[in-house]
Amino acid sequence: MRHLLLTIFLASSLAGVADESPSAPAKAPLDIKILEAKWGEASLDDIHAVLTSTANQLWPHAAQKKLDTILVNRSTEGPIVLFRRGDKGQYFVNLATSHRFWAQYAFQFAHEFGHIMCNYKAGSRENQWFEETICESASLFALGRMSKTWEHSPPYRNWKSYAKHLGIYLKERIDEHPWPESTSIASWYRQNAKILRENHAERKLNTTLATQLLPLFEEKPERWKAVAYLNAKKTSEPRDFYRFLKDWKTSCPAEDRELPTKIIQLFELEKPHTER
Repeated sequence: MRHLLLTIFLASSLAGVADESPSAPAKAPLDIKILEAKWGEASLDDIHAVLTSTANQLWPHAAQKKLDTILVNRSTEGPIVLFRRGDKGQYFVNLATSHRFWAQYAFQFAHEFGHIMCNYKAGSRENQWFEETICESASLFALGRMSKTWEHSPPYRNWKSYAKHLGIYLKERIDEHPWPESTSIASWYRQNAKILRENHAERKLNTTLATQLLPLFEEKPERWKAVAYLNAKKTSEPRDFYRFLKDWKTSCPAEDRELPTKIIQLFELEKPHTER
């Protein structure tokens, strides 16, 4: 049954997608630069093409109108976007992949691009797991759309056949992190809240929950605008999850409050839970 539901979900959520939203406001083009590194068989131009395609699944729906240059390097220590910025505001993104594993490039870069969309910043980390989950949703969202857009308009014409591999990679990620049957998001959160607060990068849990948040963005991609305000009130002071979400909601412009409102409802946090 789970595989049947997944097939239905993918078919419905990925139908009719496009790189650009026709109603999206004009934005400055992204400036993504790939640094010389041990990328293996992959050329800098090809990596640039993949990462640009990846970002273009999300960028039209972001609240920001312009971003500083994104410098992409290779690391063996895991993908990350650094808090440190360049002297001209550049973002530093490290990816832990190489050769021509395009799906892995896309998955990792979409996650880090998600942090950029969230206006990430340093501070208390007890709710950082939620941003990590949003960024895992960004990875699933981008991969799903790329698996469709590359069927007809890949970066290079001879890459059309790779579209199916993007879809396979997406399905594998979802299948590896199945949602427990007959479990609500609220119940799942109460079971895992302590682990999430103590380890924000618990990827298995992050991705499992991301599969449940993904339909919110597939239904209305404009909901991505709300993530730009996720860290608006982030400081070094700790907050419980209820207060974190309420602060997010009030930080959003009125027209972008639908997403945090729905999240609060899904987690059944209309009233504060005792979390400590």
